[in-house]
Amino acid sequence: MKILVVGANGRVGSLVVKEALAKGLEVVALAKGENKSNASKFINKDALDLTSEEVKDYDVVVDAVGGWTSETIPNITNVMIHLADILSNIKTRLVVVGGAGSLFVNKERTVTVDMGKDFPDDWKPLSSAHSKGLKYLMASQNLNWTYISPACDFVSDGIKTNEYQIGGEDLLLNSQGLSTISYADYALALVDIIISNKYNKEHISVVSK
Repeated sequence: MKILVVGANGRVGSLVVKEALAKGLEVVALAKGENKSNASKFINKDALDLTSEEVKDYDVVVDAVGGWTSETIPNITNVMIHLADILSNIKTRLVVVGGAGSLFVNKERTVTVDMGKDFPDDWKPLSSAHSKGLKYLMASQNLNWTYISPACDFVSDGIKTNEYQIGGEDLLLNSQGLSTISYADYALALVDIIISNKYNKEHISVVSK
């Protein structure tokens, strides 16, 4: 299986590269600048300059593009939409490193995590950028996609336990009643989901055991 990891120099993207290589996948990393991932094959390119011709021979394209500032947060939406456009009408699957803000917290599915009174105001632009991209994916007609939300507490330096749970669009809690997962376990889950070839055209979530 051949995958392209877009945003491979980021904290999540680099872990996805590492995990995919460990699972025996053929991995090509893409980012602007030098290669900071473990991938031996690297493309120095802006994701927004990618074309359908360049991605059509991959089995999966992973969108691991992130952003935390007012200048970089729009990249989340823009790259997701661009990748969706160039991957439409071809077999290559788009797997997105999503956000937790869009997960539902009531059974009627009318209230999401980012609507909560305790959701930090400075996280709202980030959540909004992810949600806009997710809505675009869900409206796509001829696109193979999977959007994977992490738990609310997404721990960058958390340990790798090699265990996780997969849920749907509803907020899922672990055995201790918490919504948490490490970047390392999230990357493991994402690669396992790629290999399984399940959850096509679905918004799913992962949380620790």
